[in-house]
Amino acid sequence: MSNEYTGAAAPPFAPAANQLRKGALGVGAVTFFVISAAGPLVAIAGGAPIGMLLGNGPGMPGAYLITLLILLLFAIGYCALARHVTNAGAFYAFAARGLGGVAGGATSMIALVGYNTMQIGLYGLFGSAAQALFQQVGINLPWWIYCYVAMASIAVFGYRQVDLSAKVLSVLVACEYVCVLILDVAIMHKGGDAGLTAAPFAPSNVFGMSPSIGLVFCFACFVGFEATTIYGEEAKDPKRTIPLATYFSILLVGGFYMLSSWCMVNGEGVLKLVSFLGGLPDPTRFLFLLADRYVGHWLSLVMSVLFVTSVYAGLLAFHNSVARYFYAMGREGLLPDHFGKTHDEHQSPHIGSLAQTIIAATVIGIFAVAKLDPVLALFSWLTNVGTLGVITLMAIASFAVPAFFRRNPGTSDGVFSSYIAPVIAGVLLVAVLILIVMHFDLLTGASVTLAYSLTGLILLAAIIGVGLALRLRAADYGRYQTIGYQKH
Repeated sequence: MSNEYTGAAAPPFAPAANQLRKGALGVGAVTFFVISAAGPLVAIAGGAPIGMLLGNGPGMPGAYLITLLILLLFAIGYCALARHVTNAGAFYAFAARGLGGVAGGATSMIALVGYNTMQIGLYGLFGSAAQALFQQVGINLPWWIYCYVAMASIAVFGYRQVDLSAKVLSVLVACEYVCVLILDVAIMHKGGDAGLTAAPFAPSNVFGMSPSIGLVFCFACFVGFEATTIYGEEAKDPKRTIPLATYFSILLVGGFYMLSSWCMVNGEGVLKLVSFLGGLPDPTRFLFLLADRYVGHWLSLVMSVLFVTSVYAGLLAFHNSVARYFYAMGREGLLPDHFGKTHDEHQSPHIGSLAQTIIAATVIGIFAVAKLDPVLALFSWLTNVGTLGVITLMAIASFAVPAFFRRNPGTSDGVFSSYIAPVIAGVLLVAVLILIVMHFDLLTGASVTLAYSLTGLILLAAIIGVGLALRLRAADYGRYQTIGYQKH
């Protein structure tokens, strides 16, 4: 492996390939893609109450702050490397450029499995939420019908130009933020249940009850922000756009989570929160009950609709991510070449988009035929596998940063951004990974045997990825050396 080419400039034999649509996305568009994947309303309405109940209760806002600080530390090295690596393969391109082609191959399959399971799992939540919404107006259809209807429209957006998806996401996400912020302002204006307090940030609350579980739920709520580099080849001035979008996404999402969860705690009361959540038949109704109490039933109804569209926005964002990983892997020879082709007119990774749609349709069909619960099985199992995969990618990327700058010392932005920050972030992310694996049965609601079998999907993906890289190295060493480089 010592003779692998990992320098800053692409080798002269880099093959020509199809192009994604250049200059299509600015800072705002990339930001909307990544915060859509994070699903702000889904996180606040679904993830936060369960994290409070099973994790650290009223200390959840403080756990969000800790997560935000860790991710900002991660972003320092991530953005430092993003200025030198512009590739739709994102994480696996980082791994290949820093740690070599075999590591890049392993990371590519982790990404493909991680983002696919995240996207497909979200269909379970979408189908259940849409079914409940339409039942209120007398329409009663199976959950999987709604999944396939959404899938058909997402397939069209994924096939078309990328900026069309960005426009749809921008409208949906803006509506989510406005509605939750209306509730936040109402709670603050009325002083909450018993006066506003900073107690949710007190160490006794942040580290009370089960803080490790609360922290895991916080990280799960952020999944999606890290996808900024996937759109590097389609961004306007990627060396500026990607770092700005990354930092802006972390701060916007993190600030929103901290503020809204703090308002939720104050809205019910620090001392009453956990017992109230424990008494609810469905803790994910907590935000809607607060909307009824502090604003009016109209806001709860609007939020119910936006909850469905929030999941839809996440589906669309992750679909685009998966399509680009298929494209990059096909372009670089890890997958068959036809995956590396773009549409003649739209310059979209249409083959990858089609492949993702077929995989999703097949998995949903299996769950529907087996009569498995769309939330307790499809959503819970697969999205947690996706979270495990994405945080694994982030840890690998963190360690790839100092490796890259050690090989290319003239490109370093400084010791802290190139070495210290990414190593610390990598160690912290590995600790989070350990916590996720330890609590995977609790997170998924699955048996211990099934839970560990699901975590094994990420290890299996890495092994397959190593095999793909070794096969490419044996068949075409010159092409193998170009893994992770932008193709012009």
